[in-house]
Amino acid sequence: MQEFLSSLGQVSAIIGAQWGDEGKGKATDIVSEHFDVIARACGGANAGHTIVVDGKKHIFHLLPSGCLHEGKPVVLGAGMVIHLPTLLEEIETLKEAGVDIVPRLSISDEAHILFDYYKDLDAKLEELREQGIGTTKRGIGPAYMEKAKRSGIRMENLNSDPSDALSAAAKELEKTYGLTIDIASEIARLKEAQEVLKGCVNDTVMQLHGYLKEGKKILIEGAQGTLLDIDHGSYPFVTSSSTTSAGALQGLGIPPNALKSCIGIAKAYCTRVGEGGFATEVEGEVGDRLRERGGEYGATTGRPRRCGWLHIDDLNKAVMLNGITHWNITKLDVLDEEEKIPVGVGYDNGNVVYEQIQGWKASTVGMTKFEELPENAQSYIKYIEDKTGVSVALIGTGQGREEMIVRS
Repeated sequence: MQEFLSSLGQVSAIIGAQWGDEGKGKATDIVSEHFDVIARACGGANAGHTIVVDGKKHIFHLLPSGCLHEGKPVVLGAGMVIHLPTLLEEIETLKEAGVDIVPRLSISDEAHILFDYYKDLDAKLEELREQGIGTTKRGIGPAYMEKAKRSGIRMENLNSDPSDALSAAAKELEKTYGLTIDIASEIARLKEAQEVLKGCVNDTVMQLHGYLKEGKKILIEGAQGTLLDIDHGSYPFVTSSSTTSAGALQGLGIPPNALKSCIGIAKAYCTRVGEGGFATEVEGEVGDRLRERGGEYGATTGRPRRCGWLHIDDLNKAVMLNGITHWNITKLDVLDEEEKIPVGVGYDNGNVVYEQIQGWKASTVGMTKFEELPENAQSYIKYIEDKTGVSVALIGTGQGREEMIVRS
């Protein structure tokens, strides 16, 4: 463990290598114990990170998973779009669990506020599309639209009166989409947030650079996954933010040369929520089996995830885009019952070419040492390493925090 941790350097990022839902939360929770500062850079409450500690499940949408570690500063970066009621709900849920996050929470004054009416606009835009893109309808796209139009309201304006800006937005929405804004309710929600978040909103760029100068270690938790990146993902079936390590650095205001390592998170198979291509998707009995064994239902929406097999091309793309230095392969135990495990290795006339890997037909649940794994399970991990040129440092073998293999 110590050798692995020392290889991560002062700034490390945890980035999803597939279409999100890879299990980033658990890796963040484990690794963050050995870092000083935990940061989330981009995206909004469309993210859902689930971790299990002492048998209790914790689901986060805006706060990074590492916030459960007491005493560590938590930073929400400028690249985020923040739905304040969701943030307040997470803060309250943590308080009920005995964790008061507010004294150590910093929110970028440059982050944008995501209002409730953005959700209505999100649903309307999805309705108007000839082919839906499978949005979570959490208002993420419209929030980034307003940001790009330079008409959004940022956290720095939390304590000001937004009535004029909201009135202007209401006129535009009514004229263009036939939607109305309950301005009084939006303002009431802002006032509630003002009371809770006093002192939390500040210049997090200066704060983070101060931490760097002090020699503190910063762990960046990515949201969604590389294949959903607005620039490099499976456009148009993507999210509205930059989900790569470069996007995370931009969202926090940390320079590229500060990043010393990147842990890529990938399931031992693959899943996707929403519309868009999924070349290795399997349906029917096999897809249902993977879904049920893996509990593949969205933490944010509850939607059943589409399931399929690993594709080496996708992993190699993630390596190129993020500079991945270590893999965390999650949910290895979900494959315990498979006789053969197909892995996509390329295409022939548009069809996926598979290699068939021999399964192990034995339980790996809860194993914490690589040597304990069945021989074929070890071979599967080594196969991924050989095909991607990146070592597998972490292997998930169950839901619990402790159900993880850490390799030097």
